[in-house]
Amino acid sequence: MKTPLFAFLLVLLGLFSQCGRPEDPTPPANLLPRDKMVSMLIDVHLLESRVGAANLMQDSATALFDQQLQELYWRQEVSPEVFRASYEYYAIHDKDLEELYKVVIDSLEQREFRLQNK
Repeated sequence: MKTPLFAFLLVLLGLFSQCGRPEDPTPPANLLPRDKMVSMLIDVHLLESRVGAANLMQDSATALFDQQLQELYWRQEVSPEVFRASYEYYAIHDKDLEELYKVVIDSLEQREFRLQNK
């Protein structure tokens, strides 16, 4: 007799836990548009690659990356908080992030192809 009651309570708990969860979170007030987000992601990944290729000690590589990332934010006129909030918003929507990264990967592959064929 305890098993059906326990199962019913689990189902009920599952239903109530879904009620408090928003289906579609509201975007941040200053969400980066997709094209700007793609541009930022491309630059971040190129920066990661350059720092990785420098063969620095871990602490030096981290310091260089952080310093260069701050310069990237400044050049792109994006605050770290806006970038982070936008990334988190797009990440919540798996399909959105997947679409963004398809464009990022295509762009990086095109750059690599052009460099190899020079």
